[in-house]
Amino acid sequence: MTQSIAPDGYMPRIVDAQIERYLKVFGAVEIAGTKWCGKTWSARKHGASIAYLDQKNTRQLALTDPDIILQGERPRVLDEWQRVPQVWDAVRHEVDAIRRTKGAWILTGSSSPKKKPAKGDEDDERRHSGAGRIGRIRMAPMSLAESGDSKATVSLARLFGGAFEPGICDKDTVRLVELACRGGWPEAIESSAEEAQLVARAYLDLIYSETVPDQGMDPFVAERLVGSIARNLGQSATYATIAQDIYGAEESPQSLLTDARLAEYLKLLKRLYLLEEVPGWAPPARSKKRFITKPKRYLADPSLAVAALGMSVQSLIDDWQTFGLVFENLCIRDLGVYARALPEARPVPLRYYHDDSGLESDVIIELADGRWAAIEIKIGEDKVPAAIERLNHLEEKVCSNPKAQVRPPEFKMVLVGVSEYARKAGDRTYVVPVRLLGA
Repeated sequence: MTQSIAPDGYMPRIVDAQIERYLKVFGAVEIAGTKWCGKTWSARKHGASIAYLDQKNTRQLALTDPDIILQGERPRVLDEWQRVPQVWDAVRHEVDAIRRTKGAWILTGSSSPKKKPAKGDEDDERRHSGAGRIGRIRMAPMSLAESGDSKATVSLARLFGGAFEPGICDKDTVRLVELACRGGWPEAIESSAEEAQLVARAYLDLIYSETVPDQGMDPFVAERLVGSIARNLGQSATYATIAQDIYGAEESPQSLLTDARLAEYLKLLKRLYLLEEVPGWAPPARSKKRFITKPKRYLADPSLAVAALGMSVQSLIDDWQTFGLVFENLCIRDLGVYARALPEARPVPLRYYHDDSGLESDVIIELADGRWAAIEIKIGEDKVPAAIERLNHLEEKVCSNPKAQVRPPEFKMVLVGVSEYARKAGDRTYVVPVRLLGA
């Protein structure tokens, strides 16, 4: 009989269903995501035994003989596997060696391995080497639905299926700000916003004081870079803008931080799952514009943006424009969680639209079968009518060209912060408070 190592008090996560599904399909499953988002607990929920590779003795044993770490009741959890990158190949080879192996190992990681290859990109090479053998699941801090702060009466999956259920929630502005400041850290869900900000600041301090220097990079640049991203949430900020934010007092900021070097810092933040990049979308699928539109940047959790900006609940209430950016970051986090749970989800489930005429949509969710939806994010009800008009214009523009052969969106949605009612607002068009949305 399989022995459970599930942690006491485990709060169910949306990725649980995906983990179960992947364990039936792949020989091993990797759960990747930012530190402290709950990867280990979720892995233990589905595992039968565990090896902690961030423990010195276990790590040394794995360095000596990676294969021995794989031994144990299955599914066996290999926690923080990137501390010993050889474990990845050991798992891959073992899956290859035993035909039809399913669900034998669960690997968790909060960063890509430190080792740098002489050629190419190690992360890409590693993913390729595990293709078909190791299924990858991306995990984020808890969404409002997972923390119990959204009633989740409006389901993203059901919207794609043509079903909508209206609902009502509390219109509490202060609470919304508190939720953004608190963030989705499992250990801080029951904490006050002020207490949870200690967790967010500790997370960033750990990155600056340990991880960045370990990679041979400058903590000052990394800290200023995160601050720049927080100030430009949801923007396609140029490298010149970011360099100016980092070395604003200097006459030639880009002479101190070249584009190539800045790209390395951004790549590091992505490898740490601290930075979320939302790429551009342009129909039809073969359009070149899809590949040249600069990505919008967000942080993994809105609480990190608040911490990087040195703000609080009250200061955000006093600076509503800045809170609008933080709120957008919260929505991107939640939409990412819900979209990745869709069976037809693409590896990068969220995109945005912006064309040369200035027409834009904050989020495009495009599924592997070609279905798509357009979403506008607004902090309050006063912006909803204009957002609906923009969504209708987007549909008309991208679907009116018969040569493009773009199918109509499955739905259009305005995702709102300070609002009470989830309601239908037109043909396949909905207005939904974020505290009523779920997977």
